[in-house]
Amino acid sequence: MYAIDLSGKHGLVLGIANEHSIAWPIAEILNAAGAKLAITYQNERLGSRVSKLTNSFNDPLLIECDVTQDDSIDTAFNTIKQEMGSLDFVIHSIAYADRDDLQGNFSDVSRENFLMSLNISAYSLIPIVKQASKLMPNGGSVIAMTFQASERVFPGYNVMGTAKSALENEIKQLSYEYGIDNIRINGISAGPLETLASRGISGFPDMRKIHAEKAPLKRNITHKEVATTSLFLASDLSSGITGTIIHVDGGFHVMAV
Repeated sequence: MYAIDLSGKHGLVLGIANEHSIAWPIAEILNAAGAKLAITYQNERLGSRVSKLTNSFNDPLLIECDVTQDDSIDTAFNTIKQEMGSLDFVIHSIAYADRDDLQGNFSDVSRENFLMSLNISAYSLIPIVKQASKLMPNGGSVIAMTFQASERVFPGYNVMGTAKSALENEIKQLSYEYGIDNIRINGISAGPLETLASRGISGFPDMRKIHAEKAPLKRNITHKEVATTSLFLASDLSSGITGTIIHVDGGFHVMAV
């Protein structure tokens, strides 16, 4: 059990595809802290994988949810309402870009792929917060995963940098809109982490090497460090923080590289 006790708290985690997903260690630490979790999966194929990963969890609620479909989001939240009654926190760890758009020139992205990336990676936060807020009568916490490509050019990250810029603006806008309901909305800007998706980014090994060399801590961060930050933000200890992007990157963001 972690020092932060989430016993009696209900949470939703979106974005687990496999054990390499950033959302996976976050779900692990939230479960270990005592939270009752609802965990979504995109489709039946991923559902069986998520089910195997979470078989040691404390009776998780597994729900299919395709964030590109409004009716799928509505159905997922109706299920959460029926089975859990309320929510205390939400982890939004969803992003997608076509593999071909994570290499080459940014200007080569098609209109269709651009809109798809923005839809899944950024827009999805809006209906999720809207639905989750209805299950947070006493307030709550929403945490979204972002990356510093929202502010600077990381060659190869391309359209995902644009999506993260949109996501971070939404975090600020939504934190204002839902602050009156005591709902806090923040983002974690993590350093480059090894995931299945990141392996498709051209130059990713160089990105990690540069981060380790230039960051004040002189190393790359770990998945666990993102998970523990998420645990803090999901807890009442972060009650005064909203509309904020917390950098978990070894301090890389302060450097004029």
